[in-house]
Amino acid sequence: MLRFFESVLKKSPTHPVHAAAEMTASTNLIRHSFELAAARCQDLTPLVKTMFRSEGSELVKGSMLALTIDAILDFAGERSGSFRMISCEVQSHDAYGTPRELFGEFFGVIADTLREILGSDWSPEIEEAWRKLLVELDRVVTQGAA
Repeated sequence: MLRFFESVLKKSPTHPVHAAAEMTASTNLIRHSFELAAARCQDLTPLVKTMFRSEGSELVKGSMLALTIDAILDFAGERSGSFRMISCEVQSHDAYGTPRELFGEFFGVIADTLREILGSDWSPEIEEAWRKLLVELDRVVTQGAA
């Protein structure tokens, strides 16, 4: 059975096998942080479960997280399409009354979880790449601009 991260990274349209263009250094650091975590952790879902509502199966939560990671990687990279899922999900969750700030918190929990998994391998460069990404994601979520 494929590990959770490996399956997400392999399916990602920004995976090196599928990407025609070079990714920026920052994008490579974001991807690298997920790859390092994949080597250490089979499934990130239980580690970020506090950000999911209590209803819903583990399969649904895992799927939501996989789509989120794919969208993050695309957003940080070439923005070939998957990143649009972020704005779509923000709008659909508006109908449920989900505060938009929770999206920023969710992205932050993912970064914090990766930082915890990576330990000393979480470099200042990875920290800076994630900081910039989280600021940009927050702008998209709060202002609706992608």
